[in-house]
Amino acid sequence: MTKQWLKNGILLLWACVSGVASAQEAYMVVEAHSGKVILAQNSQLKRPVASLTKICTGVIATDWAIATQQDLKKVMATVPESITRVGGPNPLNLQPGQQISLSDALYAALLASDNLSAMTIADHIGRDMNNRRGRQEDPVWSFVKEMNELARVLGMRNTRFLNPHGLELPKQEGYSTAADIAKLSIYAMRRPAFAFFVRQKNRSITVAGKSYNLSNTNQLVGEAGILGIKTGQTSAAGSCLATSMEKDPLVRTKPDGTKGATPRRMIVVLLNSDDRFGRTRGLLQSGWQGYDQWLSAGGIVQDPRREILPVPKF
Repeated sequence: MTKQWLKNGILLLWACVSGVASAQEAYMVVEAHSGKVILAQNSQLKRPVASLTKICTGVIATDWAIATQQDLKKVMATVPESITRVGGPNPLNLQPGQQISLSDALYAALLASDNLSAMTIADHIGRDMNNRRGRQEDPVWSFVKEMNELARVLGMRNTRFLNPHGLELPKQEGYSTAADIAKLSIYAMRRPAFAFFVRQKNRSITVAGKSYNLSNTNQLVGEAGILGIKTGQTSAAGSCLATSMEKDPLVRTKPDGTKGATPRRMIVVLLNSDDRFGRTRGLLQSGWQGYDQWLSAGGIVQDPRREILPVPKF
């Protein structure tokens, strides 16, 4: 008993020293166009983020398709043998050697949170990257390095991706923060190709001659203004949810008499929540109220480093 208590105490102490959050809810609520942070709690604490990792996977995949002028519907990926080392559900009954379009794999990864589809995407695109660069590397790791490079460019200083799906596997225990995932979410939803995938409520795909109807695991999709984006859940990460909600632009009269439109999009990232959908609805409501009050007061920013979440535009 004493030995076990001591072991647990050491683990708890390590978690506190390393900055990795334990059983604490964390969130950030930010208006995407202005970067104004409305609400935040434990938003800088490092912790597992489960399948929110797939936001980055989806961004890399859609950006790759644009950069290489590839049609995701026409590019067929071969399911790699490496899926057998992932474990967990296999909703599409994927088997090594099968063919699936990258478009369908993305629907499966982003809507149904299929880990094996995420691995298939990473393997195919990673191989293409290696071929173009004349490298001989593990294709999935080449893809993951691109994920971490995007995180670096976006200023996600407290993030480390170790696989394309977000499962905590041996030597693959990645981490991020609510603030960093908010940055990633803002960037991702600027990308029309990515946003198209995550806003779908349902999608039918075909794999190996069999049809599958995929339902979006984000129960908020379909509610007014909700544009996606991703759920996540593991025992280590708890229940997580990143959500984007948009309202019509706010039209106001400028001092010179002309009218200007202010676009409005709220991002909520919620980690380790006991009620991710209910809490997100509440945070969205509070976020819009806080944002409207901020605008009514003149939209003044006194300390940009604390009040604004910077996300590079490129």
